[in-house]
Amino acid sequence: MTLIQRTDCSALDATDPLAKLRDQFVLPSDVIYLDGNSLGALPRATAARVQQVLTEEWGQGLIRSWNTAGWIDLPHRVGDKIARLVGAAPGELVVTDSTSINLYKVLSAALSLARIDAPQRRVIVSERENFPTDLYMAQSLAAQHGMRLELVEQGRATSHLRDDVAVLLLTQVNYRSGAMHDMAAVTAAAHAAGALTIWDLAHSVGAVPVDLNGAQADFAIGCGYKYLNGGPGAPAFVWVHARHVDRVQQPLSGWHGHAAPFAFTSYYQPAHGIARYLCGTPPLLSLAALECGVDTLLAAEPLGGMPALRRKSVALTDLFIRLVQQQLGAHKVTVATPIEAERRGSQVSLIFDGDGYAVMQALIERGVIGDFRAGDRARGDPDLLRFGFTPLYLRHVDVFDAVAALREVLDGGIWREARFARKAAVT
Repeated sequence: MTLIQRTDCSALDATDPLAKLRDQFVLPSDVIYLDGNSLGALPRATAARVQQVLTEEWGQGLIRSWNTAGWIDLPHRVGDKIARLVGAAPGELVVTDSTSINLYKVLSAALSLARIDAPQRRVIVSERENFPTDLYMAQSLAAQHGMRLELVEQGRATSHLRDDVAVLLLTQVNYRSGAMHDMAAVTAAAHAAGALTIWDLAHSVGAVPVDLNGAQADFAIGCGYKYLNGGPGAPAFVWVHARHVDRVQQPLSGWHGHAAPFAFTSYYQPAHGIARYLCGTPPLLSLAALECGVDTLLAAEPLGGMPALRRKSVALTDLFIRLVQQQLGAHKVTVATPIEAERRGSQVSLIFDGDGYAVMQALIERGVIGDFRAGDRARGDPDLLRFGFTPLYLRHVDVFDAVAALREVLDGGIWREARFARKAAVT
């Protein structure tokens, strides 16, 4: 295998058609940011836009801005923009609430559909390594609906589809390993077995091409603060296939999901279409920030859009894996993410035979920011060092320099210093 040099990476950056998209972001000059799979970088446009909402729309327009500034339409307007990234039609996706709350809505709706169409189906299937909040919500709803949650090993869900399974709940890109499901194939298998699908797109929207309608998915949710660059605590989104959206009512019947919110009737009548998945008053400042983040992705459309971003993502993750294999052979480091590009999202996770948390803290001190995820000790799951690769703002030289820094941390053994072992509240 030919050794990769930094000059090779510089040459790739010089011919990168997406390179100019990096200018959309505020990025510290002394930082290589490989944690966009947890919190996206700040778009340059965000601060001014939020300030505009504060000082002009709120400060001067006051309550008039619900109409004059279009506040009332923001959940749908931003939703239509996200729809372009996930293969949804205009009017099918809305921004509202958090990922957890939206999962509660769609899983409740899916279980209601199951009671109507196939009351004998009493099982929700998911993966043990699905994102924990998804499992917590599923556990709670299974108990409320007199159903059972069945957890299976990663990648084995379709082999557990039986005639008692009502819903298959999966995250398209696994938050720990970065392994990616073939949405169309898995959805087809679920439908063939008579089950509905719910897809969590938190680690795929804005990172990999998604085609919800093409895959004939049933429900989808996702967050706004990872690859969508919407900022900490950005609102999430929800999508429901047109064949289901008006058949059942989601359980959180807040006033913004009413057919006529400002009629102020004493009884609830759900809105038509995806609007019924709204609940309370939308967070306008957060929505304005999220729209700026989504716009950074839409700026790639003239340059090839999500397919072009995916090609760069694959190139960056391939480069990282090859550099790890070339430079870290003397250390007990294992790539936990699938080597095959079509089976992974836009992150690579590493297993280190030692204190991985301390290694990550030492690496962060050197200006390379990734993150650490502890494994479930009871199941023997390994701890993971996670590295996210956001093609909008990462360069090939960043990848080279990140692996070089990791090698220095491991070669020098500085991670063994006691100060790196003290765990912070957020890892």
